[in-house]
Amino acid sequence: MVFGFWVYLMTDCIIFGSLFAAFAVLRNQFNGGPSGHELFELSGLGLETALLLVSSITYGFGMIAAHKNEISKVIMWLGVTFLLGLGFVGLEVNEFAHMIHEGAGPDRSAFLSAFFTLVSTHGLHVTCGLIWIVTLIVQLMGTTEIPERMMNKLTCLSLFWHFLDIVWICVFTYVYLASMI
Repeated sequence: MVFGFWVYLMTDCIIFGSLFAAFAVLRNQFNGGPSGHELFELSGLGLETALLLVSSITYGFGMIAAHKNEISKVIMWLGVTFLLGLGFVGLEVNEFAHMIHEGAGPDRSAFLSAFFTLVSTHGLHVTCGLIWIVTLIVQLMGTTEIPERMMNKLTCLSLFWHFLDIVWICVFTYVYLASMI
């Protein structure tokens, strides 16, 4: 089960690699629209990044609790991870709404189209991870021990969640920071 999930993550790497390549080609195609330097605010991005990175730590605490068969702690740490991830997605949606309200939607320029596609694909993955977290919390409720199959599910979600952190670090560095220079 875990090996198959590694294969899935490799296909996700291809998807994100393709989106980063498209962004690289289109990053200077503003067509009279605003550039990243004009749009992005580092303070909000720092909070988004902190929420996602801390959520990786809390998920790690959940995995430690799972290995100790401490189900209530697993549920608690998954809940904290969920709230941090939800905060991340909320800030991202707010950023998109603000940009669109300011006339900087994906239809404005090739740069913005590539930006929205890459960042929203990451956001969609985080949202899927949040749904997965809720599913595992529900499955863990009322159980007295964590069977191997559940541990495999928790491990796969751990791989996915940490992968999303790595992708976000790349997005933050290459899309946001590099565009602000």
